[in-house]
Amino acid sequence: MPDILDTILHWVFPVDCAVCGHPAADRRLPFFCRACWETITPIEGPICPHCGQPFDSPIALAYSPGHRCRACREKPPRFDRALSPYRHEGVLEQAIRLFKYRRKDTLAAPLANLMLAWVDRLPPVDLVMPVPLHPSRLRTREFNQSLLLADRIARRLGLPLSFEHLERIRETRPQTELDRADRAKNVRRAFAVRDPDGLKDRRVLLVDDVLTTGATVNDCARALRRAGAASVTVLTLARRV
Repeated sequence: MPDILDTILHWVFPVDCAVCGHPAADRRLPFFCRACWETITPIEGPICPHCGQPFDSPIALAYSPGHRCRACREKPPRFDRALSPYRHEGVLEQAIRLFKYRRKDTLAAPLANLMLAWVDRLPPVDLVMPVPLHPSRLRTREFNQSLLLADRIARRLGLPLSFEHLERIRETRPQTELDRADRAKNVRRAFAVRDPDGLKDRRVLLVDDVLTTGATVNDCARALRRAGAASVTVLTLARRV
């Protein structure tokens, strides 16, 4: 029945794939054909056990499974672990752009499903939390893409969703405009926790769309740990490498 409905909807409201231009006839996968979507494949090979950065060598962890990347050794992040299943490139990069900047929020479900590909790698957590937007940016964008992803992940994991404890208290420049050093300065002390008692000894899963330098999630983790969170695990859809 769903396949018949997809066919009918395609003929009534035709949509072409944003990548190849062929018909995108699956209503569960808007704006992309199945062939293009299936080119999105998870990161393979060894990754830093702290920040999730892929190592260049396929045997990087063969003799030292706990070996961290240089950045984590020199300045350990405040979060306990970060996972990003995919590289920010190709079809996925285009999908994130449509989702985030062109308000194609129907992509939230298929993108969240991609994130859940690594759910078996997550440590035990108590609640799911999105990286918040500043109120001014939320008014401009009209939705928080991280909240839409976090909501679906929380429901799939059967965990509570917290979107009020962590808030962005300082408006900052878009991180995409800055280099690594300026990104860290840009978001420093930009986040605060409301009602710290609700986070005491809780294990938080922090959700965002893209991880680049980790500056944003690192500052979020700093605020959460100061508020008494027992641990902070970061899960993002993609990372720039």
